[in-house]
Amino acid sequence: MTTASGTYAPKPGAAPLPRMIAAQAALEAKMLLRNGEQLLLTVVIPTLLLALFSSVDIVDTGKGKAVDFLAPGILALAVMSTAFTGQAIATGFERRYGVLKRLAASPLPRWGLMTAKTASVLVTEVLQVLLLTVIALALGWSPHGNPAAVLLLLVLGTAAFSGLGLLMAGTLKAEATLAAANLVFLLLLVGGGVIVPLDKFGSAGQHILGLLPISALSDGLRDVLQHGAGMPWGDLGILAVWAVVGLAAAGKFFRWE
Repeated sequence: MTTASGTYAPKPGAAPLPRMIAAQAALEAKMLLRNGEQLLLTVVIPTLLLALFSSVDIVDTGKGKAVDFLAPGILALAVMSTAFTGQAIATGFERRYGVLKRLAASPLPRWGLMTAKTASVLVTEVLQVLLLTVIALALGWSPHGNPAAVLLLLVLGTAAFSGLGLLMAGTLKAEATLAAANLVFLLLLVGGGVIVPLDKFGSAGQHILGLLPISALSDGLRDVLQHGAGMPWGDLGILAVWAVVGLAAAGKFFRWE
């Protein structure tokens, strides 16, 4: 409607930026949680792996209870499945179908859209961590260590995997992203220290694989939660490097069409 002066009431225009980001983040989280394939990847698979390998003596995890070794690695896997694999696939197909192109023309800036996507990833991860922690505790897990170190590892791990996932989604075709993201997930599940200890790969393999973000995240969480270590600065440094490189590359090379 219009007033006597000819102006519109209520005043037209974009909502405040924080409100736009929050609304987009809530929408992204709802779509992620409603996607059956994403739930299989982000919730069901980590849960089954934790329950199976904690209950059945398949892999030699060293001294102590298997769940004490496995729980930190599965938490790292959950972060990777959401921030990297799930986000890469979803964003890749949004790009293919023109969703990102239309969103880029909205009042929400492009960096705001990426912020909203990251926020939705964090919401999903909180639910994952809570669920996996409850299951691990029921299986006899006895965590130790500094919660602040755990939180910092999870945040840096999320940033690292999110940057790599967006880089993949923004540079490859959707079908290639789907295949590559799932392949990387399987390879890092086996060779990233999640279930199989890195020392099983020999000295050279251990040093090389230890530089991967999944290895740094799982080893850092394991050092804190299983062994009660302080801040794992080496693992945090590796994650920080991956986060900076991945996010910078995604910002530079991401194609919206």
